[in-house]
This record gives sequence, structure tokens and C-alpha cells, in this order.
Amino acid sequence: MPSDRIAAVMVHVSDPEAGLDWYQQAMPCAERVQIGDKGFACLLVGHVHIEIVRADEKVGSGPSGTVVYWSVPDLPAALARSEGIGATLYRGAMGIENRQVMCQVQDPWGNCLGLRGPAPP
Repeated sequence: MPSDRIAAVMVHVSDPEAGLDWYQQAMPCAERVQIGDKGFACLLVGHVHIEIVRADEKVGSGPSGTVVYWSVPDLPAALARSEGIGATLYRGAMGIENRQVMCQVQDPWGNCLGLRGPAPP
């Protein structure tokens, strides 16, 4: 049975080094860390590893999978920052429960990244 914490989110891209750079810009709070004996580079956000790995014939990049939503304090600002580094709006923004809004953006490899925060006044 899984525990109550996410251990890692894997993002599949054609160029893992460029992906690490892009996601570190998209998530300014992320810390680049090395894990394992071979020094696998990934990003750490809180206790969650964001593992940027090479897409292959089994798992490609693109919008047809699970979308992880990240809490943001200001969705319009987070969306603008994401678009400023090359993301494109894929879905939303739309109102959801508890006066929250959410949207999905696509990274340069077509993967979706969810943003969720309080509705603007």
C-alpha cells in the first residue's frame, strides 16, 4: 500500500538536461540535487523529486497522461511566468471548487503541468 507522500514525479522529454533547466526555471523553489550512486540529477521541491528523464518507445512525452497540479499563490502570475519561459496554455483557466482556479500548460516537450490557486479578486 502506498504511503501518504509522493516520492517522485517523472517527466519524459527528448533532452533531459534541457528539461532540467526548463523545469528549474518553471519552479523557482526547486533545488537541483544528485541522487544515487551514479549522481542522477533531478529537482527537489519540498520532499518530492522531479525526475526529468529521456522519453522512449515505452513512455513518450505529451499530454496524454497523468497531470500533476502544483499549488501557486497567484495563478495569473504563475501562468505568465510559465509562458515567459516557453510554456503554452493547454487548458483553462477555469473555476473549480472552493474559489480556486486551475489551468494546464504544456512544457516545450508537450507534457502538461497543472497550476492551481485561489481565484483572483
